[in-house]
Amino acid sequence: MKHATLPLPLALTMGDASGIGPEIVAMALARGAVPGGFVVGDVGVMRRAAVVVAASERVSLPVAVLERAADALEVPPRCVAVLATAGLPQGLSRLPYGRVDARAGAAAAACIRHAVALAQGGEVAGIVTAPIHKEALAAAGEPFPGHTELLQAEAGAGPVRMMLANDELKTVLVSIHVSLRQAIEAVTLEAVLTTLRIAHAGAARWGQPRARIAVAGLNPHAGEGGLFGEEELRFIAPAIEAARREGINAQGPFAPDTVFMRARRGEFDLVVAMYHDQGLIPVKYLGVERGVNVTLGLPFVRTSPDHGTAFDLAGSGRADPASLIAACAMARRLSVAG
Repeated sequence: MKHATLPLPLALTMGDASGIGPEIVAMALARGAVPGGFVVGDVGVMRRAAVVVAASERVSLPVAVLERAADALEVPPRCVAVLATAGLPQGLSRLPYGRVDARAGAAAAACIRHAVALAQGGEVAGIVTAPIHKEALAAAGEPFPGHTELLQAEAGAGPVRMMLANDELKTVLVSIHVSLRQAIEAVTLEAVLTTLRIAHAGAARWGQPRARIAVAGLNPHAGEGGLFGEEELRFIAPAIEAARREGINAQGPFAPDTVFMRARRGEFDLVVAMYHDQGLIPVKYLGVERGVNVTLGLPFVRTSPDHGTAFDLAGSGRADPASLIAACAMARRLSVAG
């Protein structure tokens, strides 16, 4: 019988085999926190993770091998259901924990591509991606610096944006994995306007068709009328005006050192930030275990936890699955809302 609130299963990619991804996925499934969830990955890796989790959680944790995604809905709770990704490197379950390895990077990328194919084929409600390691991805010869860029390419999507969210604050980023110098250069009228459009559409998807969007300035005091920089006058304010003409409830630009506090207090529904750290530091400060990464602009739902591979914890059974569980809950809500 299919889960009442999730007519399709939820695909969880295993992440980097040498990091905590496989075990936090196994831990979330062991706790029954992901109804209708299954793993896209390597069966051996997930069996190794299940052993670690069974010992730390003091439970029996069987692993079920699926033939197709839909079979996940028939798997009993507290079981690790795995849909194997074809063509993965050999020996993944024997890779040492906590080390960058090209084989782990190649496998992580292959699992992501497999999950995208399932989503595009209408076989899953959404994708939740466990952490990957950017160095391992690069060592495998992948041309993408992270999940977002790989997902965008695989989906053949137009512009996408990264949103980091918890129950107090949502931020959407104009640019992500680039240097600070490149991030400044990326602040253009078109980039800010595109971000506002994507943020507005994303908020409508989760039930806020007139979301109050605050826009952070790039410079201290949002430029102070041009005294501390002209980006606000030349690019950001004109983008806000253009967005408002399209019916988007955008306001600003506001001083970046106070706008996140104002949003947290309820004055705004989300904040558009100009670059990676500007937007992510406030959310992560509130608690990494509560944050969820959502990719806006994809033709399917994709979320992920707000942390990395945590090589220092891998294999210990001490990794916290809270952010992954929150990401699964967010994916479920967005898939139902969409």
